Amino acid sequence: SSEDIRCKCICPPYRNISGHIYNKNVSQKDCNCLHVVEPMPVPGNDVEAYCLLCECKYEERSTTTIKVPELSLYH
Repeated sequence: SSEDIRCKCICPPYRNISGHIYNKNVSQKDCNCLHVVEPMPVPGNDVEAYCLLCECKYEERSTTTIKVPELSLYH
């Protein structure tokens, strides 16, 4: 399901803006600052510099795998 796939961008503080972590369900090819960081906290001429500081990672998680160990505790 789409909730198991996400892109996580970790952006450090920049000028007068505090650091922030952005998560968004996007495809792997769209896993970048321009697609994930919304609303963009900087004006247009600072977007490129800001995005270069952000580290974006594509993550796939299986909620089925996460839930199975909990169930096996009762057997």
